[in-house]
Amino acid sequence: MIELAGVTKRYGEKVVVDDLTFAVRAGCVTGFLGPNGAGKSTTMRMMLGLDRPSAGTVLIDDKPYASLPEPLRHVGALLDARAMHGGRSAYDNLRCLALSNNIPLSRVNEALEEVGLTAVAKKRPNGFSLGMAQRLGIAAALLGDPRIVMLDEPVNGLDPEGIHWIRTLMKDLAAQGRTVFVSSHLMSEMALTADHLVVIGRGKLLADTSMQEFIDNNSRSLVRIRTPEPEKLRDTLASQGITATETPEGVFEVRDEPVERLGALAFEHQVPLHELSTQHASLEEAFIALTGETTEYRTGPLAPSAGDPVLAAPQPARTES
Repeated sequence: MIELAGVTKRYGEKVVVDDLTFAVRAGCVTGFLGPNGAGKSTTMRMMLGLDRPSAGTVLIDDKPYASLPEPLRHVGALLDARAMHGGRSAYDNLRCLALSNNIPLSRVNEALEEVGLTAVAKKRPNGFSLGMAQRLGIAAALLGDPRIVMLDEPVNGLDPEGIHWIRTLMKDLAAQGRTVFVSSHLMSEMALTADHLVVIGRGKLLADTSMQEFIDNNSRSLVRIRTPEPEKLRDTLASQGITATETPEGVFEVRDEPVERLGALAFEHQVPLHELSTQHASLEEAFIALTGETTEYRTGPLAPSAGDPVLAAPQPARTES
C-alpha cells in the first residue's frame, strides 16, 4: 500500500502539490489522472523519494521509501523510459540494477522475456525506439518481482499489440494482489484498465473513487428515443414537464430522467418506439467536466477568418497529450 498524508510540495512561492491525502491499495489498478501541470509527476517522485515533501508524509508499506532495504524488491517504477544508460546493453542495464538490489541475475533474462526484448538483450538502448525503451523501463520495474508497481505514461510509444500487452499485464499484477498505480493522459486506456481513480488538479485532490462512481458523479445521464410519431412523443413528454432535444437525425435526447420512466410513459400513451437507450458518459467527458476549471493551459475559440461562421460558444478545454 502507498499512503500519502497532507503531502505538500513548494518550489519557492509556487505550490505544486497541495495537502494531498489518499491511499493506493493492493488488488486493483489505480489510475492517477490530472491535467498537465496538476502535480502528478511531482507526486510520484515524492513517493519514490526523488523529491522531498515540503510538508506531510509518504509511506510505502508503512515506511518511507528511503528506508526500504533493497527497494526494487518492494517497489518497481517507470517514470522516464529514456532514463536507462544508453551506452550499456539492455541486459547490462538490468544486470546493474539486479546487483545493486541483491536480485538474482536469473531475473534479468526473465524480465527481458516478460517484456519481449530477449532478441535485443545485447543491444544498446540508445538505438531503441520509444516503444522498445518503454518495454525496457517496464522490465526494470518488474525486475525485483515487487509488490508495488508504479508506471507513468506506460503506453507511450507502444503499438496496439504493446498497448494490449501492458493493459493485460497491469490487470494480471492487480489480480495477484499487488498494488498497481498508473498515470496516463489516455482516457480510453484508463477506462479499460483502471478500477479506481485518484484525480488531482492544480495540486489538490479532486476525486478518490471507483471508476464507475467517478463517471456517474461527474456526468449527466442521457436517454435516446426514436419514434415514428414524434409529435405524439413530444406532447407526452411535455405533459409531464420533461424537456427533450431533437437532433437533426430525428432522435430525441432526454437528460436526467430514468429510462424506466420514459419507457413507461411511452407505453401508457401508446407511443411506438424504435429506440429507447441509455447513453453512458465516457471517462473523458467526466474528466473534463471535473477538471476543466483546473486546466493550466486552456484553449479558446479560434478567431474566425473572413467569411467563416462565428462559433456560438467556445469548445470545452481539453488537456494536452
